[in-house]
Amino acid sequence: MQELVIASNNEGKIKEIRALISGIKLLSLRDIGFDKEIPEPFHTFEENAYTKAIAIRKFCGKNVFADDSGICVNALGGRPGVDSAHYSGTRDDEKNLQKVLDELKAKTDRSAYYKALICLVWEDEAYYFEGICKGRIAEQKAGAGGFGYDPVFIPEGYEQTFGELALDIKNTLSHRGKAIKKMVEFLKDKNTSSPLERPGEVVL
Repeated sequence: MQELVIASNNEGKIKEIRALISGIKLLSLRDIGFDKEIPEPFHTFEENAYTKAIAIRKFCGKNVFADDSGICVNALGGRPGVDSAHYSGTRDDEKNLQKVLDELKAKTDRSAYYKALICLVWEDEAYYFEGICKGRIAEQKAGAGGFGYDPVFIPEGYEQTFGELALDIKNTLSHRGKAIKKMVEFLKDKNTSSPLERPGEVVL
């Protein structure tokens, strides 16, 4: 069975990804013995995802994918965006979430969207897959599921937050789920010798 490394040790993220991908052996960073922090110094999702993916490829020589994702709040000019994981100045989900809620107290527009950008490094070529989930920010937390901003993000068409929705429902709606499904289709095509996207092309 082919192996594919998920460039993450985030248990919530890995759980979601494993629920979406079958037929290939998925390895976490812990599985390959990688325990260093990978810097994410760039201001675009694409650059940060590529930096993480290529670092792991060089470390283990295996095919790998990394995602950079975040929540973009329209009334905050698109923030936190690429700074979502450390918006409060620390990598603390609760503090990051509360900072967004505090900044929205005087705002009437609570629309937002989650964005995920996956960089897949497969046999030393890079491919990109994007997923977006639109919704709004709740006025207070609800639900204990998910991670990050999930307890305050309500996807379009629903009244519950991602923190309240079941994982299988979230995976059909989420930004990461959409990006991963595109990557899975790409890998299916690759394994059947179908035409490939050009290296470096963002697949929309």
